[in-house]
Amino acid sequence: MGISYDLAEKALKAAVGKAKALNIPVSIAVVDAGGHLVSFARLDSVYGVIDFAVKKAKTAVMFGVDSEIMGSIIAGAEMHGYGMLNSNDGLLTIAGGVVIKNAQGEIIGAIGSSGGSPEEDKEIAGAGASGIA
Repeated sequence: MGISYDLAEKALKAAVGKAKALNIPVSIAVVDAGGHLVSFARLDSVYGVIDFAVKKAKTAVMFGVDSEIMGSIIAGAEMHGYGMLNSNDGLLTIAGGVVIKNAQGEIIGAIGSSGGSPEEDKEIAGAGASGIA
């Protein structure tokens, strides 16, 4: 089963808390197992990172791995990387997209953060993903 609205909001709240603690203006998106937006927050971030947050989350859930791992896979694809990056309406394969799993270890969605450094985005999204436990 996919992520419920209540769980998505719980993950979002945990990520927002981490972003505020770090004092970073980010956008944060939570998507369900199909990559559809369930919950979103824009913490005074620039407009351009809204799409980045959604795409990081979608990339993670579509491939079942965090977005930066998908980036490593695509980087090793050499000439095929361009086609992979432009599949599925465009992927974003830098850190900040983290899969969300239920208690049984099944992927139920993903969370993406954008607006900070890749490391900060990963930390914020990770806090959201672990915030539903």
